[in-house]
Amino acid sequence: MSQVTEFPLVWITGASTGIGRALAMRLADHGSTVLASARDAGKLAKLEAASNDLVGHIIALPLDVTDNDGVRAAYERIFAEHGVPDLCVLNAGTYIPTDGAIFSADAFARQIDINWMGVVRVLDAIIPSMVSRRSGRIAVVGSVSGYRGLRTAAAYGATKAALINMCEALHMELGDHRVKLQIVNPGFIETPLTDKNDFRMPALMPVDSAAKAFHKGLKSDRFEITFPKGFTWTVKLMRLLPYAIYLPLINWVTKKPG
Repeated sequence: MSQVTEFPLVWITGASTGIGRALAMRLADHGSTVLASARDAGKLAKLEAASNDLVGHIIALPLDVTDNDGVRAAYERIFAEHGVPDLCVLNAGTYIPTDGAIFSADAFARQIDINWMGVVRVLDAIIPSMVSRRSGRIAVVGSVSGYRGLRTAAAYGATKAALINMCEALHMELGDHRVKLQIVNPGFIETPLTDKNDFRMPALMPVDSAAKAFHKGLKSDRFEITFPKGFTWTVKLMRLLPYAIYLPLINWVTKKPG
């Protein structure tokens, strides 16, 4: 049965696992044609096959967002074969836990290249055609880790804070051209990335529930999409706390067990 969708053509990066995969399946089930990108071609092939019984469908488009030429070539292919996407979800990212006592510049460089510059490269490819068409929606996946410092997230949180700041500026500038930009700041979601954590994760959210909340936010006019609400709004309020209160509190909340 056909189904009307708000986003006929969607491009999602970081679509092979976690929330990217769950969102790709959800959007395809609501009638979208989803171009799914990630580095792992095998996982993308399985994702494409899993969409065979859905209302819409998923097309695998392997991509490494750290490859400038690769990003440009991927978008040129999308444009030539499908046109300008109605929605781009920039979700590709990685999390390398960083312990301040075992500092690693390489861990910072790797996360900056994927989480921060990976988004910038895709934006560089897609923005001109959306501005020219004067329509489109872009969702950049940040994290509540970008609000304030969290344990093991010195590098990861810094990249997400950079994305939040960038999107605040671009929201105004792209809005002048009728291009909608949203920042998505999830809390703790059950994904392969959070599986790396060895500390308490309050309000850990199942990935399918997160994809549902993500989808709902994409259909709204809100600048920020955030979930689960109770936890993320608590973290928002914590931004107002002075360091004398915040640092001991967040240290206790995320303290390693034992």
